[in-house]
Amino acid sequence: MTWRASVLTLFPEMFPGPLGLSLLGKALANTLWSLDVRDIRAHGLGKHRTVDDTPSGGGPGMVMRADVACAAIDAARAANPDVPSIYLSPRGAPLTQKRVRELAAGSGAILLCGRFEGLDQRAIDARALEEISLGDFVLAGGEIAAMALIEACVRLIPGVLGAEASPEEESFSNGLLEYPQFTRPQSFEGRDIPDVLTGGNHKEISKWRQARSEALTRARRPDLWALFEKAKP
Repeated sequence: MTWRASVLTLFPEMFPGPLGLSLLGKALANTLWSLDVRDIRAHGLGKHRTVDDTPSGGGPGMVMRADVACAAIDAARAANPDVPSIYLSPRGAPLTQKRVRELAAGSGAILLCGRFEGLDQRAIDARALEEISLGDFVLAGGEIAAMALIEACVRLIPGVLGAEASPEEESFSNGLLEYPQFTRPQSFEGRDIPDVLTGGNHKEISKWRQARSEALTRARRPDLWALFEKAKP
């Protein structure tokens, strides 16, 4: 079954955007995955297809209505059943490579892209939406976050990347940051490729890469390093 991303957005013209380029775009054209983009405003109310209203209790901005959002979610679920329904939100759980692998192993996902001041909580509760965040910052809407999540998942689908083993050696695949990479020329502005990488001893290369991954993680991501240390046998 083809992995299918259903995106609910007020700006469908933003897609496929970067997802239609390079290896992901080729994979999309070759139906290794599919993209179903749906305009939330199609479920809007009245002559002007209204999708939002003022916040209850007062405050700035507008809030996406629960009835409109749920109608859009229900339509997407009918077309793409039995997949996780995700609301891209800065208050969601941080997206991790572990969650990406889980999503990529399934048959797809429904992604609701928020706008305005957010989504009526009743829609989140009524449709049991999983809230996911890219990090501790705020975007104008969820479209960029949805693209990032989709790319992270699609690149793990067999056949999308050229080198099948490459995802297994990247940052976070084993709980560590990726080791430094080098290529020709051998010397650049007085900086040489480490000798171990050009010596042909694959056991030593593997040991060097592991050591560099551990050192980088320990220095730059003490949170990941603590988890890695805890997981050691």
